[in-house]
Amino acid sequence: MSSPDEVLWARPAPGERRPAHTRASIAAAALRIADTRGFEAVTMRNVATELGAGTMTLYHYVRNKEELTALMSEAIMSEIVIPDDELPDGWREGLAEIARRTRRVFGAHPWIGEYMDAEQAQAGPSTLRHVEQTLAVAARTGLPLEERLEVAGLVDDYVIGYAIRNREPEADRAHLESMAAYLQTQLATGEFPHLAEMMGDDPRAAIERLMHLASLEERFERGLQRVLDGIEVDLERRRLTT
Repeated sequence: MSSPDEVLWARPAPGERRPAHTRASIAAAALRIADTRGFEAVTMRNVATELGAGTMTLYHYVRNKEELTALMSEAIMSEIVIPDDELPDGWREGLAEIARRTRRVFGAHPWIGEYMDAEQAQAGPSTLRHVEQTLAVAARTGLPLEERLEVAGLVDDYVIGYAIRNREPEADRAHLESMAAYLQTQLATGEFPHLAEMMGDDPRAAIERLMHLASLEERFERGLQRVLDGIEVDLERRRLTT
């Protein structure tokens, strides 16, 4: 059976005898590295260097890369939690604001979708606050508990899916040209009529247009409102049949 102190958050933070660093400062250093150099560059050695400390000093605060990742996850989740006085009333606007905040945070840390597995990371205080906040807003629907979880998960799935689909950097010119040339040959076969309709006479221009459309802020909002519309229609149908 696992010991409670195997969970980072169950252990007290290092005492005042070594006040040079904190869990928050370590997480901030790791996030700076991930945001500028990619998550793969987040190593104990690199984080220690970023902090101006020795690698062995860092092990006084976190035992391994898993705990370092947990600190990063906690810092990210703290960005997602909405202050109570900024959270709108009502289930719809409440869930919408949580979704928007989550999307902004994912946009600020575009590597999250690929490298941060929420199911594997140790849930810290901010993760618990985010889940509590989401469930509290979902409870405003009046749905049973299991269905509140389903509604919250539906919105989460949309936001996370959107973030993952939009995390890739813009294609360089050489890649764009080669993809357009490949599409041109494939569309000429006549096997892809719907794709041909979308691409038109100039696949390269069509790809550029689609990349631009994918990056528009209003596309996220339109999709979010459609998800919320679906939930609202379901709630209204329930009211009419009870």
